[in-house]
Amino acid sequence: MARQKELTSGPALPLITRFTLPLLLGNMLQQTYSMVDAAIVGKFLGINALASVGASSSVIFLILGFCNGCCGGFAIPVAQRFGARDYSTMRGYISAALKITALLSVLIAVLTGLLCMDILRWMRTPDNILEGAYLYLVIIFAGIPCTFFYNLLSSIIRALGDSKTPFWFLLFSTALNIVLDVFCIVVLRWGVAGAAIATVFSQGLSAVLCYVYMYRSFDILKSTAEERRFQPHLAKSLLFIGVPMGLQFSITAIGSIMLQSANNALGTAYVAAFTAAIRIKMFLMCPLESLGIAMATYCGQNYGAGKPERIWTGVKVSSLMMLCYAAFTIMLLLAGARHFALLFVPPTETEILRDAALYLHVGSLFFPVLGLLCILRYSIQGVGFTNLAMFSGVAEMIARILVSLLAVPAFGYIGVCYGDPTAWIAADLFLVPAFCYIYARLKRRSGGATY
Repeated sequence: MARQKELTSGPALPLITRFTLPLLLGNMLQQTYSMVDAAIVGKFLGINALASVGASSSVIFLILGFCNGCCGGFAIPVAQRFGARDYSTMRGYISAALKITALLSVLIAVLTGLLCMDILRWMRTPDNILEGAYLYLVIIFAGIPCTFFYNLLSSIIRALGDSKTPFWFLLFSTALNIVLDVFCIVVLRWGVAGAAIATVFSQGLSAVLCYVYMYRSFDILKSTAEERRFQPHLAKSLLFIGVPMGLQFSITAIGSIMLQSANNALGTAYVAAFTAAIRIKMFLMCPLESLGIAMATYCGQNYGAGKPERIWTGVKVSSLMMLCYAAFTIMLLLAGARHFALLFVPPTETEILRDAALYLHVGSLFFPVLGLLCILRYSIQGVGFTNLAMFSGVAEMIARILVSLLAVPAFGYIGVCYGDPTAWIAADLFLVPAFCYIYARLKRRSGGATY
C-alpha cells in the first residue's frame, strides 16, 4: 500500500528537499517533453510549424493554467484536513472535487474549442501559420478533461505527502508522449496535429491509471456512501479556494497573451525565436516552480496542524535553496544560451538563434525575483489566502500589458525580452507585503509565537 507523509514535524530542510525532488523531476520531465516536442516539430516540419505551435502557447497557458490552478486549489483543503487528521472531511472534499472537475472540464473544452480561431486572429497570428496554430490549439482544448483530471489526481496525491507517485505517472506519460510524437509526425505524417494528439492521448491514459492507483493503494481514501454524497458546503469551499487560484494563472496569462500578440506582430522569425527560448526558459524554471508547489503542500499541512512557526522556517529554507539554484542558472545561460537554442533551430538561422539567446540572457538575470515569487505565492495559497495570491497575478498582467503596449512598439524585440522580468518584479512588490500581513495574522492566531 502507498504511504501518505506528514510534513508537520522534523527539520524543514530535508523534508522540503525530499518532497521537492520528485516534483522537480516531474516538472523537468514535462518540460523535457515540451522541448522534445518543439524540437521534433522544428526539425521535421520546419520553422513555420514550430512557430504554429509557439503562436498558441500563451493561449494554452491561459486555459490550462486555469485548470491546473483550480486543481492545486482543490487540493489545499485536502492537505489542510489531512494535516488536522480530519480524514472524513478530507474524503468529502475529494469526492466534491471530482464532481466539480467533471463539469468544469467539459464546459471549458466546449467553450474554448468554439473560440479558438477568434482568439488566434485577435492575437495577430501571422497568416502563414494560422491554420497550423488553429489545428494544434483545437485538439489540445478538446483534451482539457484529460489534463484537468490528471492534474487534480496528482495534486490530491501530493496533498497526502506523496510526491513520488505522480512523478512515476508523469514519467510514463512523457515517454509515451515522445514515442507517439515521433510516430504521429514522422510515420503517420499528421503534422502539428500529430503533436497535439500525442499529448492528449498520453495525458488521458495517465489520468485513468492515476485514478485506479490512487483508490487501490491509499486505504485512507476508502470512503462511505455519505462521504461520497455531494455536499454543497464543501463544494463551495473548494470553489472559493480553487477558482481564485485558477484565475490567478489565467490573469497572468492574459498579460502573456498581450505580450505574445505584440511579438507575433514582429514577424514569424521572432515568433520562432520566442518559441525556442520559452521552451528552454520553462525547463530551467522547473526547480523554482517545484519548490513553490512543495511549499503549498508544506504550508497547507502545517496550517491545518496549527504550526505556523514551521511555515516561516520553510520560507527561509526554500529561499536559500532558490538563491543557490538561481546563481547556477544565470551562469549557465549567460555561457550557453545559443547552444541550447540549437536544439530547435538549424545553425543557419543565425538571427533566430541570436534573438533566442538574447531573450534567455535577459530572463536569467531575474531568476531570483522569479524564485521569490514562486515561494511566496504558493505559500500564501497553501494557507488558504488564494485571493491575495490572485492579486499578484493581476500585478503581473498589468505589467505585461504595459510592456506590450508601450515598450514593444517603441523598442521592438528587446521590449519582449523584458516583459516577463517586469511582471515578476510587479508581482513581488505585491507578494512581499502580502506575506508579511498573513504572517502577522498567523502569529496572532497562534498566541504570539515568535519565529
